Amino acid sequence: MRALVVEDERRLAENVAQALREGAGYAVDIAGDGMQGLHLAQACAYDLVVLDLMLPELDGLALLTEYRGRGGTAPVLILTAKDEKESVVRLLDAGADDYVSKPFDLGEFLARAKALVRRGKGRRSPVISIADLHLDTARRSVRRGSREIALAPMEYRVLEYLGHHPDEVVSKTELLEHLYDYNWEKFSNVIEVYISGLRRKIDDHHAVKLIHTVRGHGYVLRLGG
Repeated sequence: MRALVVEDERRLAENVAQALREGAGYAVDIAGDGMQGLHLAQACAYDLVVLDLMLPELDGLALLTEYRGRGGTAPVLILTAKDEKESVVRLLDAGADDYVSKPFDLGEFLARAKALVRRGKGRRSPVISIADLHLDTARRSVRRGSREIALAPMEYRVLEYLGHHPDEVVSKTELLEHLYDYNWEKFSNVIEVYISGLRRKIDDHHAVKLIHTVRGHGYVLRLGG
């Protein structure tokens, strides 16, 4: 998963980004003003946008309105010091999905962010199941049948992204864009390594294979070939 944090208070932005990286395994980009945030939001396919309301260059409400007006579909979680009912209604009407009022607990923020991403992928349960493979995205645990599977952090992130897109062919470029920050190109040779590790841990010793390569197109998590 890949998130964008648009927040001009640098320490808060770094704390939020760290919570998303360590608590959810997301790749995170940070923008320090509204114009930069709008540019990044339009340039990249994010799974979540965390947006401060009071920003230099372009305020959060204007950014949100422009982003939604241009077809942006990522869930948007607003950070605001304004908790008046009128402000909240304007934000929701403009296309925000949820909001937290400053100061906020990072644990609560993270839980709400992950819930938004799940709903954005059409899932309310934190558990993704493909045949006898089960990913608990809340616990970040993986099980096939009755066997718990230990994955390296990046292997888990690859599997989780494929799990959010079952039966869909996901290209190598799409995986890289959602696993790494803005400089993902320098990691372009590692996806094959992660896929190989996942196959060894998940499909070896099973007659039914779940991880498939569609030559020239990408990878897919599905039951059958």
